Amino acid sequence: MTQQAPFAVEVPATTANVGVGFDCLGLALDLWARFTFETASETAIDGCPERFRGRDNLVWTSYVDTCHRLHEEPLALHVTIESPIPLSGGLGSSSACVVAGIIAAQVLHSGAMDAARALDIACELEGHPDNVAPALLGGLVSSFVDGKRTQTLRLDVADGVRMVAIAPPYEVRTADARKVMPHEVPLETVVWQTGRAIAAVHALEVGNLDLFSRAARDRLHEPYRAPLIEDYAPLRRCALAAGAAAYLISGSGSTMLAVCAGEEVAARVERTVRCMAEGHLDGLWTRVLPVSPTGALVGEA
Repeated sequence: MTQQAPFAVEVPATTANVGVGFDCLGLALDLWARFTFETASETAIDGCPERFRGRDNLVWTSYVDTCHRLHEEPLALHVTIESPIPLSGGLGSSSACVVAGIIAAQVLHSGAMDAARALDIACELEGHPDNVAPALLGGLVSSFVDGKRTQTLRLDVADGVRMVAIAPPYEVRTADARKVMPHEVPLETVVWQTGRAIAAVHALEVGNLDLFSRAARDRLHEPYRAPLIEDYAPLRRCALAAGAAAYLISGSGSTMLAVCAGEEVAARVERTVRCMAEGHLDGLWTRVLPVSPTGALVGEA
């Protein structure tokens, strides 16, 4: 053990798939969860809803799993979670917890964060890199797993791109979202998806949202998952009518993203969606979010 002083790990919210990049593309968003760690006489977790304060908390289980990989004995910790990331799903709230627990183990037992190793461990725990890679690296990340190593390509997104996050007050379980996916797809769908995925990445990098609007028309998962989000269709129509360039399901939902050119358009889309929902959809959460160029950070508590 090399450190016992309290410290904090900050992890950005993330969105996976980015439309046509199913299980491959992810974005870090400028909305941050903060996790404070302090050695203690017995383990305690606070700052989160009561149902998440047990030993099955993802921060704690990820910390313990990483300790085992480091051949270290887990310490009793006081963990405080301050997270504005909606729990309804789609903005990487669980991935943020996993990443925080892994980094805590590295800091406490190895002395520093190792992003590359953290990513490999996170992919083993999560099963896929689409959220954890941008959570650790920031920006737009394309990932694939080669054996036990995660290969990533990180890109910066043009400054003017804004995401309007739209989270209804209900969840879509990832297991349910996986069940509705087809087990096989036609060759023409693969060709459609591949070309558009490459174009979508370039469009975000250079800020060409006209191109992104044409490229981000997914055929692999969104047509099957949209019916699981009860308010998908009216919210999509509203956002596009207000000027959004594209409308995406974030991860497996229920959060959705309206992709906008600039702060002014994004503010108008967010305001319009929120006004439309008043009196019809209580508890709708909306936020204008830039892409975060940085991933997880370690600092003072």
